[in-house]
Amino acid sequence: MDLFSMAKEGHLKKKAPLASRMRPKTLDDILGQDEILGKGKLLRNAIEEDNVNSLIFYGPPGTGKTTIANVIAEETNSYFIKLNAVINGVADLRRIIAEAEENLSLYQKSTIIFIDEIHRFNKSQQDALLPSVEAGIVKLIGATTENPFFSINSALLSRLLIFRLNSLSIENIIDIIKKSITDTKQGLGNYNISITEDAIDYLAKSARGDVRIALNSLEMVVGSIKANEKGVRVISVKNLKEIISNPIVAYDKTGDNHYDIISAFIKSMRGSDPDATLHYLARMLEAGEDPRFIARRIVIHASEDVGLADPNALVVAQSAASALEFIGLPEGRIILAQAALYIALAPKSNAVITGIDSALNDIRNIEIGTVPTHLRDAHYQGAQKLGHGLEYKYPHNYPNGFVEQQYLPDALKEKKYYNSTKKKQINNT
Repeated sequence: MDLFSMAKEGHLKKKAPLASRMRPKTLDDILGQDEILGKGKLLRNAIEEDNVNSLIFYGPPGTGKTTIANVIAEETNSYFIKLNAVINGVADLRRIIAEAEENLSLYQKSTIIFIDEIHRFNKSQQDALLPSVEAGIVKLIGATTENPFFSINSALLSRLLIFRLNSLSIENIIDIIKKSITDTKQGLGNYNISITEDAIDYLAKSARGDVRIALNSLEMVVGSIKANEKGVRVISVKNLKEIISNPIVAYDKTGDNHYDIISAFIKSMRGSDPDATLHYLARMLEAGEDPRFIARRIVIHASEDVGLADPNALVVAQSAASALEFIGLPEGRIILAQAALYIALAPKSNAVITGIDSALNDIRNIEIGTVPTHLRDAHYQGAQKLGHGLEYKYPHNYPNGFVEQQYLPDALKEKKYYNSTKKKQINNT
């Protein structure tokens, strides 16, 4: 690196966002990921021994995926090359792989390729990596916010270890904010900042586990506030609310958060928890989920989880879906909440779904026999000559409109598909 390049790099580091400047430099500086980086953990040992294999870091934004990759870059004796799936394509990969093969054969030195946002690589780009990863020519480290089981092809995935990173806790983010305020080299320690504990707490909670949001918001507030007569920049919750008017809800309509939150919503209704039901409903609405999608899930679970324990649940759910189409948002939130709460508070029975699924399973997998002769259609000419309907007992000719007779085919006559379950109604009103 020449003097001009060094000067340019130094200038860029000084001008980098606070979140980038405060990025941890060592494993001990990384907070919130003790499950994978704690003392004695497999990944930590591998990094410290410079023995990292191909892997993927998967987790929400701002949890340290790129940071860990940077630490690996500092710790390894291998060539370390950073790529971005948005910018670099197959041609770049082929060039780097060719260089890696040459370095391995001439200098016995491995190459690690770090690919940020690897979920954005298309199938051909992922396929281009596969032979060199399998042969050990390169070691691959990927970072993604998307579930790799959805976004990475199975052939490549089978050759990677997956490490899931958790969202940082509020306490973790508070610690990082306080460090950023006092750090005079990389942080904001030269600004003479006074910030209330309430403001720090608000900032940490508003970040929703993403420390990058917290630090970037803090930097913007500090840069926009004038110092008072004592030279102090005083930051309050009010100042922060001008920057973070609405806390960001982590949600995407096609990825992990979408499926996780709708799953939690469904399970909360099934589990008769009205508070959790409203919580997950609110998260979906606030994140901009299609309300018709929510309504469809409520209708489904009116039958799947309530069924004949309260047949009116389906009526309420379908009425809510129709009313939502007529009313729309924001008032539609009330309609959805009413229907979801009805499902949550109703008595539960899955006898409908187990019954129909059991019947379908038999039809697909075992001998089901023919329709009993006495139940067959007898309304066409010649049907009676075949015996169709001759021994049928018309229920309304008997007391209470009921008479015992065989309805299932002979092969299934002992089967019982519907098992009525009368469960106590939940009363949380």
